[in-house]
Amino acid sequence: MMMDELIELRQCIEQGRYNDALLIIGEMDEMAKDDKIDKIGSYMVILLVHLIKQSAERRTTRSWELSIRNAVLNIQKTNKRRKSGGVYMNEDELRATLAENIEIALNYASQEAFEGAYTPKQLAAMINLHALQEQALAYILHGAPELP
Repeated sequence: MMMDELIELRQCIEQGRYNDALLIIGEMDEMAKDDKIDKIGSYMVILLVHLIKQSAERRTTRSWELSIRNAVLNIQKTNKRRKSGGVYMNEDELRATLAENIEIALNYASQEAFEGAYTPKQLAAMINLHALQEQALAYILHGAPELP
């Protein structure tokens, strides 16, 4: 899809249609940002699944800790604008995206925690979802704890 936009952009520039070219650049920027947000959301699901399992089962494993750490590092890396500096998603956008992904994470976690004995709704009742999302956000903003 991006190739079509590049061809159209080139044609607009060659024909002197600079306003059209600027619109295409804006669309391409939005597509790139949407891709980054989708990737960040996927990593958030992984982060949330392991935090949910930790909270519900009141235990952890080295594997869960490693998954949490890797998810946080990937979110931070993906969210960073390399050339211009700054981030793609600010704190409020990160918080909203965590909230949007909690249901997906609960669905996955319910299949894994307690060997799948609880539904997502039952699992959600065992934990403080708000506190869990705030913990996830703190990790994203400040880094996950070091592995022992």
